[in-house]
Amino acid sequence: MSAIPDLRLHLRNEAPERPGGRYVLYWTRAARRTAWNYGLDRAVERAKALGVPLLVFEDLRLGDPWASDRRHRFVLDGMADTARRLRARGVRYYPYVEPSPGAGDGLVEALAAEACLVVTDEFPMRPDRRLAARVAGRVPCRFEEADSCGLLPLLAADRVFATAFAFRRFLQNHLPEHLAEPPRADPLLRVHLKPLRGLPPSITRRWPPATEALLAGDAKALAAVPIDHGVAPAPVRGGRAAARAALRRFLDRRLDQYADRRNHPDDDATSGLAPYLHFGHVSPHEVLAALAAREGWSPDRLAAKATGGREGWWVMGPGAEAFLDQLVTWRELGYNFASRCDDYDAWASLPAWARRTLADHARDRRPYRYARARLAAACTHDRLWNAAQGQLVCEGRLHNYLRMLWGKKILEWSRSPEAALDVMIDLNNRYALDGCDPNSYSGILWILGRYDRPWGPRRAVFGTVRYMSSENTRRKVRVRGYLERYAPGA
Repeated sequence: MSAIPDLRLHLRNEAPERPGGRYVLYWTRAARRTAWNYGLDRAVERAKALGVPLLVFEDLRLGDPWASDRRHRFVLDGMADTARRLRARGVRYYPYVEPSPGAGDGLVEALAAEACLVVTDEFPMRPDRRLAARVAGRVPCRFEEADSCGLLPLLAADRVFATAFAFRRFLQNHLPEHLAEPPRADPLLRVHLKPLRGLPPSITRRWPPATEALLAGDAKALAAVPIDHGVAPAPVRGGRAAARAALRRFLDRRLDQYADRRNHPDDDATSGLAPYLHFGHVSPHEVLAALAAREGWSPDRLAAKATGGREGWWVMGPGAEAFLDQLVTWRELGYNFASRCDDYDAWASLPAWARRTLADHARDRRPYRYARARLAAACTHDRLWNAAQGQLVCEGRLHNYLRMLWGKKILEWSRSPEAALDVMIDLNNRYALDGCDPNSYSGILWILGRYDRPWGPRRAVFGTVRYMSSENTRRKVRVRGYLERYAPGA
């Protein structure tokens, strides 16, 4: 029996374990951390049982069309952090950064040829699923995926949910049983594994590990990688240490204000955890544990009745309740869709009513039309929208409330709703540190009607899709300081 829950461990090929292998290979792809990680739990468990070393392999590929200095630097920060932590525990770590497209092909298979088994992370994005399936079919040993995506195992849900309310009610009925089996806070604590002395030169010569300069943030080393150098690194650092610091800041300074002030851009009361969750530098289980410790909470305090309501079920303070609705309900709703629908990012995945009403109004007159380059440069007539896009370009993040307005205006200013979807995906994935994530895709598709309902009155361009305007937004939330910061003098 595995030390991790059965619903979270998935066998992806028919090959057996190879007891004669040199090591257990843990290929970290989504849970890029050394704590609160079911995949690492499983890899350590098998290495102990087989009496062999553990090899942790982490790679950074160039197949992502939005690869840039921003995304690479954030991941590299995490790789440097992981290297330090595993070195301190005597575990061999192999960080690989692809120097040209396709150069890393065959590396996982070469490492697996020496392994007893391979354990990797499950991640429901289409490219990640396809890569894992391709590698699983080529390796000569058992290949497992461990699901560390959320508090609810991906396989625990029996369907795709059309609304947040329906998913929230499902969570309230089924999540408690899964909270009893969190991953280990420190899988390597008091664990003594055999050291791995080295890897075959035939592997390290063909696929050299990332240099110390690249991991340390050397600008010249990063400039040599063929990625988009026009998207500069964000002002926030990546990695587990930075993620834990961001979590402490949120709990200490913002949590108590979260329920009342998170929608006000001037107050900046959001958690800032999205990029760390996306790249796996922090675990949702760890976030819940830290929040529970602060609130003096335990799972036996959960409300007995599942109503699907946004408040009251967790039996925590207002800030904690509001935050958990974002962290668990909305975030894992996106994972639910992506894990079961291969077209999670497509126009065809929208509800029929939304596609129909947007198509009915696709030819409506648009007083303003902007090319993608103008939008990317934040050069529109709308100062609030320009500020939101300016924040995205400069910092790699969009204020949560303004993200909705940002997308609604792109819909209004594009030649068609399909074109608007394409622009939103491109701008978000190019600049946002939490782009290319199930949660960010669900947020973009929400703008066009996913998880929503028809709203009256019927409007030009929008039909019955929910409408937002900059004027109303400025009346509802505080943005004066935000405008001065991100669109000064406009």
